[in-house]
Amino acid sequence: MRDLHTLAKAHLHLHFTGSMRHETLLELAERDGIALPDSLVSQWPPQLSAADEKGWFRFQRLYDVARSVLRTEADVRRLVLEAAEDDVLDGGRWLEIQVDPSGYAARFGGITAFTDLVLDAVREAEQATGLGIGVVVAANRTRHPLDARTLARLAAQYADRGVVGFGLSNDERRGSTADFSGAFSIAERAGLALVPHGGELRGPEHVRVCLDELGADRLGHGVRSAEDPDLLARVVDAGVALEVCPVSNVALGVYSDLTSVPLPTLLEAGATVALGADDPLLFGSRLAGQYATMRAAHDLSDETLAELARMSLRASRAPASRRDAALAEIDVWLAAPL
Repeated sequence: MRDLHTLAKAHLHLHFTGSMRHETLLELAERDGIALPDSLVSQWPPQLSAADEKGWFRFQRLYDVARSVLRTEADVRRLVLEAAEDDVLDGGRWLEIQVDPSGYAARFGGITAFTDLVLDAVREAEQATGLGIGVVVAANRTRHPLDARTLARLAAQYADRGVVGFGLSNDERRGSTADFSGAFSIAERAGLALVPHGGELRGPEHVRVCLDELGADRLGHGVRSAEDPDLLARVVDAGVALEVCPVSNVALGVYSDLTSVPLPTLLEAGATVALGADDPLLFGSRLAGQYATMRAAHDLSDETLAELARMSLRASRAPASRRDAALAEIDVWLAAPL
């Protein structure tokens, strides 16, 4: 089998705080005397399930604790650089990292100042690693839809300065997705990729809402489209890419094990799938690990894995020159003798 770390690929589903290295979390917490729960220290990676509201609350609490260790501009720059370094080691050629500026605004001078900081950190990380990076500004669906409009206007202001998309994250069972349509209209007019979460904790009916009400270009997760053949055919016909995150799907209780993740069903239907790591800090698996687990769980050939990598690049907002260079690298990888 060919080395999946040398397979060129794009990473389209990675959350900002969740990209943090575990050792960085421990170091920053120790520096500032922040007490971490055992599940983030001696019992890491934590045992998680979001099958019910209590399970999601526990997951979100760990995420909030992790966010709290980012105290300085240097911490933010370190996080971005290390995320880029880790993706390069995993064969990444393009990364779209997702962040909700409102979650950091109080500590870093507001949403605009924090966005400026992130984009500056991105430019530094690109220069240091050679990885191409775009930022997806994501609204939190547990906050008011008017807050999402504010973030959409912010994202639109940076549409030609490093922001490539607009998303909607947090527990998709909360709130009314249709209420966020105004924010997505603002982002659409700015030419941003529309990438809401949908079709993970809720089923096919929520995928339909994301398509009908938000005009999704890609779906964060979207894996449960496999449960409805007619919906899946619509997703395929519309060219909507699915950002499938197998390890987190299992960790959160969406599927019982990796063999149950319906990747073969999606591929057989002709869906565009981009594998993503979601939150490596909480799930313990990075980008190449998603390819490795699906190879093992579904006995995927190198040809299929190469096509998954191609699809990730085609579904990205990477510049054409970077995308085409990476696609050529995939051909070389596949042609190399075992």
